[in-house]
Amino acid sequence: MSRVPIRVRLTLFFAVAMAIVLTAVGLFVYTRVASDLDRAFDKDLRSRAQALSALVQGGGSVHTTGTVGSFAEIVTRDARVADATPDLRGQLLLSPPQLALAGNGPRFFDLSRIPGQDESGRLLALPVRDRVLVVGATLEHRNDTLTSLQAAFLLGGPVALLLMSIGGYMLAGAALRPIESMRRRATEISSTSLHERLPVPPADDEVSRLGRTLNEMLARLEDGLDRERRFVADASHELRTPLATLRAELELALRRSRTTKEFENSIRSAAEETDRLSRIADDLLILARAEQGTLALRAEPTDLVDVVEKVRDRFGARAELEGRPLRMEADEAPVATVDRLRVEQALGNLVDNAFEHGRGPITITAGRHNSSVELHVLDEGPGLPPEFRELAFKAFTRATPSGNGSGLGLAIVETIARAHDGSAGAKTRPDGGADVWIRLPL
Repeated sequence: MSRVPIRVRLTLFFAVAMAIVLTAVGLFVYTRVASDLDRAFDKDLRSRAQALSALVQGGGSVHTTGTVGSFAEIVTRDARVADATPDLRGQLLLSPPQLALAGNGPRFFDLSRIPGQDESGRLLALPVRDRVLVVGATLEHRNDTLTSLQAAFLLGGPVALLLMSIGGYMLAGAALRPIESMRRRATEISSTSLHERLPVPPADDEVSRLGRTLNEMLARLEDGLDRERRFVADASHELRTPLATLRAELELALRRSRTTKEFENSIRSAAEETDRLSRIADDLLILARAEQGTLALRAEPTDLVDVVEKVRDRFGARAELEGRPLRMEADEAPVATVDRLRVEQALGNLVDNAFEHGRGPITITAGRHNSSVELHVLDEGPGLPPEFRELAFKAFTRATPSGNGSGLGLAIVETIARAHDGSAGAKTRPDGGADVWIRLPL
């Protein structure tokens, strides 16, 4: 059944449901008409019995009161026919037990065959003085009416079911037509045409909501693919420079005879470019894992003041060499459950960014802020350009196109913060200089 097209399945279900409904309606109507005919028939018998009872009590005869399909007779208590319509030929209609019942009050009886006629009938017997008056009629008209009604149902029902099934098939086709249109368009969409969208019907129904949902999914896929393409393009661009420099150094070293000092310089330069390539590769790996949700963390209770001190000590020599004091401020020792190495990496990127783009002393602060802890890195440089603040934590972005670095430092900071359910931010201080921070939950 699962291989049958939806349109056919809907039509079959509709046909079965309508067959049940038509059968139920037919039975109800048939039963109701039969009941109404029986009540009308009994009412007519009571009216005739009342009229004939008055006639008999006045000394009249029922012999001439019969009409087509109706009859009457008067029976004595000893089961003899005293008077009757001619078509009965003097035959007794009721058995002695039935006469006994009728002698006690009006009673209805059904006969499978009326004497002198090949029809079934219904009788009303009632006591009149010391005799019993029997009034009856054949059920020919009632039975003919019910037979005609039954034939109409048996002939018209299948025709109506067929017409409704055809209508249901066409209705199902009309309902599924927008889905088929979306399917045809979907077969034409590929990775090179994700900008296209599925046709959405104007009605606000389940099909249109499905179309909008699928279009939103296509938009997300397009956005994700664009980000991946930009990521690959930017990564290729970033890797091209150190690779070209490394290749040039090696080619120069092999091009002619060189002194030992020149070889050392070439090797040292190649080693620096190799380190740069390694850092970029590590950063790209972190961003890729974070994008896939597989960035592993080894979280443990960590004293963040120790983290700040370690980062300060790591950059101590650089601070002394560049003549830029590196200070730390922490009023208390906040403890958070974090991956110590990742947080050190993020804080180190903030400090390195301050050395690269800021000026003057650098201050690292650590302190509580509501239910989180914040690590700030402050400098006295020009601060962040207003147009760059929204893009500062995007990969491969720089404040100036010719700036140093790979443009991954702050992106790594935000990635590590989000991996800890935290956040990162940056602003320009009122008195000048940049304030870049990472916020982590306690």
